[in-house]
Amino acid sequence: MICGMERGGEGPGKSAGIGFDVLRRDAATRARTGVLRTANGEVDTPVFLPVGTRATVKAMAPWELEGLGYRMILANTYHLMLRPGADLIEEMGGLHAFMGWPRPILTDSGGFQVFSLSPTLRVSEEGVLFRSVYDGSEHLLTPEGAVEAQEKLGSDVAMVLDHCVAYPATREEAERAVENTLDWARRSLAAREREDQMLFGIVQGGTFEDLRERSARETASLGFPGYGIGGLSVGEPREVMLACLEVQISVLPEGCPRHLLGIGDPEGILQAVSLGVDLFDCVLPTRMARNGVAMTREGKLNLRHARYRRDSRPLEEDCHCPACERFTRAYLRHLHTLNEILAHRLLTWHNLAFMRRLMLDCRSAIEAGRMIKLVRDWRGWSERVPGD
Repeated sequence: MICGMERGGEGPGKSAGIGFDVLRRDAATRARTGVLRTANGEVDTPVFLPVGTRATVKAMAPWELEGLGYRMILANTYHLMLRPGADLIEEMGGLHAFMGWPRPILTDSGGFQVFSLSPTLRVSEEGVLFRSVYDGSEHLLTPEGAVEAQEKLGSDVAMVLDHCVAYPATREEAERAVENTLDWARRSLAAREREDQMLFGIVQGGTFEDLRERSARETASLGFPGYGIGGLSVGEPREVMLACLEVQISVLPEGCPRHLLGIGDPEGILQAVSLGVDLFDCVLPTRMARNGVAMTREGKLNLRHARYRRDSRPLEEDCHCPACERFTRAYLRHLHTLNEILAHRLLTWHNLAFMRRLMLDCRSAIEAGRMIKLVRDWRGWSERVPGD
């Protein structure tokens, strides 16, 4: 299968300086390191993208994200096309200028939000008719409209509109989602105009491995420069997710980047990396921070627990984020208990620093040929609680 981003190749999104190169592979797994080259800079992979839903990563300034080492973030097309509107953002010079982030940005199509936030939506061959979560106004989102909105935003990587189904979905529902997503992918390719923006296809299929395989194979035949894997990590058992993921990775082109949408727990990310996934995004680290939960190598540290009221230790001994270098668990618990804004900022800072270190460790493990050991080391993380 030829990827539209291979060196010297032609394909959708191909432009000077834009592409993806696989650099190193782990000997025992499908994990690989690479570099994604965009119009606004390069990004080393595997990589986690902080989510800036409304053109901001909650509680963080752009320069603070850069200081942590982040080089790419995700913004949400659904929310931005409703407020303040893609036309206004284009008028302001595009999303990079509007939010003060000069580095690469990936935008989703808005499809997941339409399906998850609009209980009265209607799906047709044309697109999705839904009501705004803000004011109840009615909107029709089409594949062409999703491309147009993202081109106005000016993101470096855009996603096609896809048909998402909830878990559990019947086979009939999953088949319809696959058919719609394939049709919308073809229409999205025909609608694209910007050569400096990569347009990724998205694969679906519910929890049916044969539908997953078909979706990946037929989407790959369209020659996208990269692929999003949607409809997973939505409540299905982890072993089911991994089986579906493995089926699709085996079909998607080796030379193209793969983005697993919406997974943010360390154990799941590392398992997916070992199968060959390159990019990840999720609100989990920032949402946990706002709920008083710090991510540590020993597990999730919940500052709501009274056990931390007199705890003079930092969140994590070997972390050099501002929260850990200057403050104690007791102080951070005090801030969170009183709902102080500083608590949200410091815990978000820490959790994003944690995710950044995780991905650096992941790349080091791949280069050293020890990815299997890294996955084993993090097994059961979600159930761990930092000890005394």
